[in-house]
Amino acid sequence: MTIRRLPDTLINQIAAGEVVERPASALKELVENAIDAGARRIEVQLEAGGISRLQVVDDGCGMTPDDLRLAVERHATSKLPHDDLMAIATLGFRGEALPSIASVSRLELASRTQHGPGWRLLIDHGDRLADEPASAAPGTRIAVCNLFQKVPARLKFLKSERSEYAACLDVVRRIAMAHPQVAFALSHDGRITYRSAAQAGDLFAASGGRLADTLGLDFIDNALPIDLQREGLSLTGYAGLPTHSRGSGDWQFLFVDGRPVKDRQLTGAVRAAYQDVLARDRFPVVVLFLATPKGFTDVNVHPAKAEVRFADAGLVRGLVVGGLKRALEAAGQRTSSQIGLAALGAFAPLPPPAPGAREPVRAWSPPPALGPLPPQARSETPDAAPPPDAGHYPSGRRARRSTTPTSSPRPRTAWCWSTSTQRTNVWSTSG
Repeated sequence: MTIRRLPDTLINQIAAGEVVERPASALKELVENAIDAGARRIEVQLEAGGISRLQVVDDGCGMTPDDLRLAVERHATSKLPHDDLMAIATLGFRGEALPSIASVSRLELASRTQHGPGWRLLIDHGDRLADEPASAAPGTRIAVCNLFQKVPARLKFLKSERSEYAACLDVVRRIAMAHPQVAFALSHDGRITYRSAAQAGDLFAASGGRLADTLGLDFIDNALPIDLQREGLSLTGYAGLPTHSRGSGDWQFLFVDGRPVKDRQLTGAVRAAYQDVLARDRFPVVVLFLATPKGFTDVNVHPAKAEVRFADAGLVRGLVVGGLKRALEAAGQRTSSQIGLAALGAFAPLPPPAPGAREPVRAWSPPPALGPLPPQARSETPDAAPPPDAGHYPSGRRARRSTTPTSSPRPRTAWCWSTSTQRTNVWSTSG
């Protein structure tokens, strides 16, 4: 069997399998490209969860016609000016996103620089259909239509429109948290579902407002601030109280050098920090920003840039676990404000009854402890029948019976449990 070169169309489709798994993957690449282009406002429009149409419009620097043609070529990028993979200062760097997306969809690009002409490209599953001038505002508009329509093997693995939309919304939220200086707007089937205005200031100072827009004010009220530095690493953000946990880990937002990641090392460190104060089936709500020095992090280990590699993973784990544990210990017995108010309301005294009204029902209280029975009430029959199911008590012990012989008739017996923590067997008799 001879070796041959694969056609470019097939090569792009193979690359798309690594980069583009679903509409949310394509959306992540396009939004990151818009941020790298200096955009201050990004609008996302989705139809049918992004399966039918996905459009991203930004007001960034735009592209010239020549740059626009190079953007859809493999391994063409403006993100590595010095060809140093260990000094990546942008979100995108591979140069595979646009050609990969164009090979599995109908892709339309329109872009214009501040003082240049507008230009438009139309590519249908790898075939270039249009390369012409077009009217466009400064910036870039990219529309992805009919994703995987001609690749049925990939199309059948997409989930429902609702699930795909939820994944797209999660992508926008995570990127918006890391870049509060950028305004975001997301609409689905013509209805705006997420909007957050741009906020001035540095990342950590502005995170509170952006987090409130994304996670709500309840999270800010029930979270602990994190601000630590160790050996060139910086960890900032918020850690939710253990009583403000969730049943899934979808609200764990982790960022490394401004890049949203779902790294197993970091999620494991978060789990280890909460393991003494949180049940195994509960997940904390955290928003953590990790800043590393140059050359400490390798972001070129995952095609979708979802994971990273650290030069000293133990140092990062120790910083995350130690920082979270220190914040939780400093909080002491503080609990969620919602749970605290509910508990106080449960113990509030009842109002006095109105004249002529019935007395309110009082709360249940345990009965008083039973004292020892008088001698005449104790059973002294040797063959007195044990209570029903006497061999299956929770304590695992049968009731003790007196062995003193007597000629009195067999009494009727009753079985009672005390309300104390230690269960006690009590016999009573009646004639």
